[in-house]
Order: sequence, then structure tokens, then C-alpha cells
Amino acid sequence: MQQILERLRQLTGSKYIQLTERGNNSLLIALTLVKDFLDKEKVLIQDQGGWITYKQYPKKLGLEIIELKTDHGLIDLTDLEDKADENSILLINSTPGYAVFQDMQKIQEACKRKRCLLINDVSGSIGTDTAKIGDIIFGSFGRWKPINVEYGGFIATNNDKYYEEFAASYFEEHKYDELIKKIEELPQRLEKLQEARKKILEDLQSFNIIHKCKKGINVIIKFDDDEVKQRIIDYCKENKLEFTECPRYIRINEPAISIEVKRL
Repeated sequence: MQQILERLRQLTGSKYIQLTERGNNSLLIALTLVKDFLDKEKVLIQDQGGWITYKQYPKKLGLEIIELKTDHGLIDLTDLEDKADENSILLINSTPGYAVFQDMQKIQEACKRKRCLLINDVSGSIGTDTAKIGDIIFGSFGRWKPINVEYGGFIATNNDKYYEEFAASYFEEHKYDELIKKIEELPQRLEKLQEARKKILEDLQSFNIIHKCKKGINVIIKFDDDEVKQRIIDYCKENKLEFTECPRYIRINEPAISIEVKRL
């Protein structure tokens, strides 16, 4: 247990770590804290590239949801500065659609200027510096995540008062060994995913790939007609690559194929 907590401290840059049954449980703990303990009223979320419960949980808790403009998931910093204030929190997926990494340093600076609490979902960015920025950091160890135990999650912070107010959570002890194994294997897994992504980018360089010059995991390709769409699908089938079709809030809100590199 202590070995797990220490490794997660290193991966998140956070002093206080709490394991949970699911990443969604971690998010609920974070949102309950900001509503009941910090008296925040508004949750800012990206207009695409987030997660399903970003819209469900704040509504359930009676928090106002405000969407921010993005470039296919990447936060528009001007819109963030316009909408953020001391009564708001920014709930952000630092790897929107698993396809690109946010500039979390600039986002953090904007949040500090506006006194807006920053909650970073690092389910896809764990193992990178992007996962070390946020007032509260949380993630999932679910299926197809970089740490793919297919069970559990965590919530982390450097604020002792927040940590004391985290609701109690549960984690199966018999999963400890598997979790530490997956954490130790994370660098190799990320390297494998990057190699696969690099090949896909080279093979499909003539297509309209979203954020192709930036780092990411998944490869999302826009299409304008059924012929292009079918060519992308055929490539996926020939190379045994799983894919999903957009528009989808958790990827992008335009017609596209998301090649799910993270499932390899």
C-alpha cells in the first residue's frame, strides 16, 4: 500500500493520495468537496474532449455548468479568463479525447489569476508532467487507461485541508499487487503507445488529423465524405486497430474517426 501511495505521489506531484473504487468516485469526492466545503457554485468544463460524468455529476450536485470554447478539446485561454472567477472551478481533462495534451502550465496560471480552483483529470496524462498540475488531481485505473488495472482510481492534493475533507472511499486490497505492477510498467506502456501512434501518423499523413503535430495517444481524423471515412475504417481493420466514430463529447464534436491507440 505505501509503495503504491509513494509512486502516485511521484506521478502527481501531490503529497496526499487517496485510492477509490473508480475514477468517477474520485470525481464525485472532488465535486462534493468544492460544493460543501469551498462553497463553489460553477463548474467550467471543456466543450468537447471531456468525460461523460463532467456533465452529469455537477448537475446532480446542483452546480451550474459552463462550457468553455476549445480547439478540438484544447482550452481557449481567453474564454477561460472571461468565464472563470472565485466562485468557479475548472474541471479539465488534461488529455482531451486522449488525443492531445493541454498546456496545463498556462491553464494553471490563468486559474490562479482568476482565483478559480483547478481540478485535473489525469486518467490519460498520468506518467507525464501534465499530470502534476492542479489543486486537486484525480484519475482512473480503468480498462484501456495508461494504468489499466480495470478497477479503481485515486484522488490527490497538496492541500491538507482538502485532504481532511475528502469523503471516505474503498479500494480492494487484493488489487494492490496488480496496481503496483501496472504502475511500474507505465513507462514501457506509454512508449509502446507512442510508437504505435507515430506509425499511424506516418501512414495517414495525407488525411486531416487533429493535433497531429502535438503529443497525444489516440489519433483522431476528420472526414468530409463517406469515401474518406471508409478509407480510414479500412485502414483500422487491416491493422487491427479499434476505432470509434464522432461526433462524441468524449472525443470531438465533428464527423471523425478516433483510432483508439489507448486500447492497444
